[in-house]
Amino acid sequence: MTTTETATFGGGCFWCIEAAFKELDGITDVTSGYAGGDVPNPSYEEVCNGTTGHAEVVRVTFETAVLDYEDLLEVFFTVHDPTTVDRQGPDVGSQYRSAIYTESDEQQRLAEQFVDELESAEAFDDPIVTEIEPLDTFYEAEAYHQDYFEKNPNQPYCAVNVAPKVKKVREKFADKLAN
Repeated sequence: MTTTETATFGGGCFWCIEAAFKELDGITDVTSGYAGGDVPNPSYEEVCNGTTGHAEVVRVTFETAVLDYEDLLEVFFTVHDPTTVDRQGPDVGSQYRSAIYTESDEQQRLAEQFVDELESAEAFDDPIVTEIEPLDTFYEAEAYHQDYFEKNPNQPYCAVNVAPKVKKVREKFADKLAN
């Protein structure tokens, strides 16, 4: 029997993070959505106006026999800048913050430990500002946001912002790619 676990990450535009995680072997689902705010069932427009408190996130379902949570953390911290407050590249606003929404006490412990190790190793020039907090509720984004890069690889935003992240995953994590 295959055992799966879910993990939720916010690292800027969900199209970028979704596409990066979908490259990995052992990923069974990646769903774009919203978390971390206080407005129930937010729309994309509401999240973008910055009044819901939600971040754009992806919820990743993975096979624990193929990937572990630390593998996902490594990919997450590779494909986004965890040192910028409310910003990733051209995207500015609290909805683009760096966040890990943990789904268990063990994920909370592992995420905090991972960040501590990155800070100790001075992996980034600036301090890590990634929020780490328990997931309250995940709201699935509208259907047109799902698999966005896969469906729109030549769209200008995707070509400039998403494609380089996918390339980075393919190069750095070649041993973990799906066939």
